[in-house]
Amino acid sequence: MILMILGIAILGGAVGMLAYSGAEYYWRMLVHIERDFREKLKRLRVSTKRLRSYMIAWSIGVATLLLGFWLIAGTLIFGILFASLLVGVPWYVLRRLAEKRKEKIEDQLADSMVSLASAIKAGLSLGQSLEILAKQCPRPISEEFSQIVGEYQLGKPLERCLDEARDRLRSENFALFAAALQASRESGGRLNETVERIAHSVMELQRLERKIISETAQARTSALYMAMAPAAILALYYFFIDQANTERLFTTVAGQVILSMSVVLNVIAYLWARAILNADI
Repeated sequence: MILMILGIAILGGAVGMLAYSGAEYYWRMLVHIERDFREKLKRLRVSTKRLRSYMIAWSIGVATLLLGFWLIAGTLIFGILFASLLVGVPWYVLRRLAEKRKEKIEDQLADSMVSLASAIKAGLSLGQSLEILAKQCPRPISEEFSQIVGEYQLGKPLERCLDEARDRLRSENFALFAAALQASRESGGRLNETVERIAHSVMELQRLERKIISETAQARTSALYMAMAPAAILALYYFFIDQANTERLFTTVAGQVILSMSVVLNVIAYLWARAILNADI
């Protein structure tokens, strides 16, 4: 009992010294990750006021999970594995949400450009046409037009509003649309005809993207099934084929290393397959 208390005290002191010596590196890494998260959350229009507090709480949760696996379950390897996966989950989720929002905006952009061309053809100015889009277009693209119109009405130059929206959205189609508006304001010309031609080009690109998505849907489903297959095979071996040797993957250090490497490689393979099958053109 005394030895256990002494061991826990020594371990606690070592963890405390490690935390103290690595505090500077921890805060540097936290600032870097916070900058990336803040940019993604702004694109999703989510408040970032308490982001630092949430990130600190999240890092404490990851450390608690690591220590829990190490001290309670007695397996540091699994603790490192699940802590590493837990660290990557927020980044992956935010990235997927930002991509989904970008895809919705690009799907709505062509119809919005057609509406803009019609409003300009009816005799409205560019600012008035954008204001109509902000009121009538569906979300989320209406939120972007609302921000552009709001900043323009507060006195910010329209070119700067469009540049900031382009940097915020990181959409090639919106960048083309913004460039057309800026070129028309600088050199003149029939803006409605230019916007209509760009809308036609965007619709054609969307048609090609949808075709690629439909043709690769089966491959994406197969990638998901292949990622789930190792877990199913492991369960099959445990319950029906060789339970004793399967348990060694969880109870021995060598087995835990092999199992952890398998999980990491399986996750990498799935993400790689998703990246290859991406319909971005």
